Amino acid sequence: MSTWTRLVRFHPRSSPTSTLVGEPIDPSLDVGLAAYEGKDIVVEVYEGSSVLRAGEKTGRREVVERLLSPVGEDEVGTIRCIGLNYVKHAQEAKLDIPSVPVVFLKPSTTLAGPWPDRIVVPKFTIPHESADYESELGVIIGRDCKDVSEEEALDYVLGYTATNDVSSRKSQFETSQWSFSKGFDKACPAGPCVVSSASIPDPSALYLRGLKNEEVMQESPLTDLIFSIPKIISFLSQGTTLRSGTLILTGESSPLSHSTLFTER
Repeated sequence: MSTWTRLVRFHPRSSPTSTLVGEPIDPSLDVGLAAYEGKDIVVEVYEGSSVLRAGEKTGRREVVERLLSPVGEDEVGTIRCIGLNYVKHAQEAKLDIPSVPVVFLKPSTTLAGPWPDRIVVPKFTIPHESADYESELGVIIGRDCKDVSEEEALDYVLGYTATNDVSSRKSQFETSQWSFSKGFDKACPAGPCVVSSASIPDPSALYLRGLKNEEVMQESPLTDLIFSIPKIISFLSQGTTLRSGTLILTGESSPLSHSTLFTER
């Protein structure tokens, strides 16, 4: 069982080229907002440089220079994504409720950190103003798993994080294959924190809210999921090993996002 509630991966102010892992000392701090507002984020440092192997507390404190994605590009493997996974989303899109999870993939090169990491929108999307956002709950697998049941699926979860499934709608609607339209570099910002699965024993109790420049753009309770988190993990693991560090995006909440250029913080 984890000894931490939430972790960040970061470069410290004292050594900006080093990568450390630690827990914010203020349990009530909105870490992403603090970074955006330029406030100091003081972290209790752990032994490891990865949230997958955090180790024990060192007794040392550091101030964050730059926040990173909770897992690194070399740890995340191929990002698994679930499409059309909220009942209200399907109703808004006038689409049938799928009978099995709709799966697509994003390469590890899509992984990006939270603010101030930048999403560089590919030039082919710009004339069409088709860059889009999707606020989603991310699940990070903590131990290798394969052929797991729904009942045991959550035992393999390290924790949960915030993600944005950035997409090019022009490319997406030109073909039934979604991976290209969602697979450009830095098209999967994640973080800033990973919250331990022990702190969230029932992820269906979560409520997801996505904001753009302080305006609420998307929000949904996870009780609206068509396929639950245990169902998703079990389904993805059938015949396939999900490595430790695997990131799973669980679907776009409602209302449907709008195809327009945007700036996310």
